[in-house]
Amino acid sequence: MNTELLNEISEKLQRGKAKDVSALVNQALEEGIAPDVILNDALVVGMNIVGEKFRSNEVFVPEVLVAARAMNAGLKILNPVLADAGVEPIGTAVICTVKGDMHDIGKNLVRMMIEGQGIKCVDLGVDAAPEAVVAAVKENNAQLVCLSALLTTTMGGQRDVIEALCEAGIRDTVRVMVGGAPVTKEWADDIGADCYTLDAASAAKEAKRLILEMKKG
Repeated sequence: MNTELLNEISEKLQRGKAKDVSALVNQALEEGIAPDVILNDALVVGMNIVGEKFRSNEVFVPEVLVAARAMNAGLKILNPVLADAGVEPIGTAVICTVKGDMHDIGKNLVRMMIEGQGIKCVDLGVDAAPEAVVAAVKENNAQLVCLSALLTTTMGGQRDVIEALCEAGIRDTVRVMVGGAPVTKEWADDIGADCYTLDAASAAKEAKRLILEMKKG
């Protein structure tokens, strides 16, 4: 296996070089490196390094965004090959910004970071109604729901989704993660969420942990 090539993919991803990542992923596939190895040993490794640097304030949101876009460039090439090879995502997450809130930058960043962990994301966009979240969980057999709120006036939408999941009888089948500028751990505990994360890097790490826990039962 060409370890140098995998390291180069990781490095180009960290620098946000989307075109280079695409070219190198194609090169790796042509050299016979398995798609799941490229995913886990290059793309995921690269995004994890970016996440750690973000948590330690070595890089900031703009750098994380361009790195995530570079990762997505690689995933666009890898995903069909992974599917053909029978490699399944480790799980499925439904993600949205809650009803009444039109902010999407944070939600999009979290989605890209979560996808970088090998998780399928069903993105409902912004202003998502609780019933839409419930329907998406049922349709996709999701293990995780990620709810973003960027305004104090829309935070209640996170509680509304959790209540809707309870009313639908499927609250026990998913873990619920909440985040957003005004959101706190105390709020998450108060509304019955399973997890609160401060930033996108932490969200990706926790998403993987929660999904693996759910799948273990």
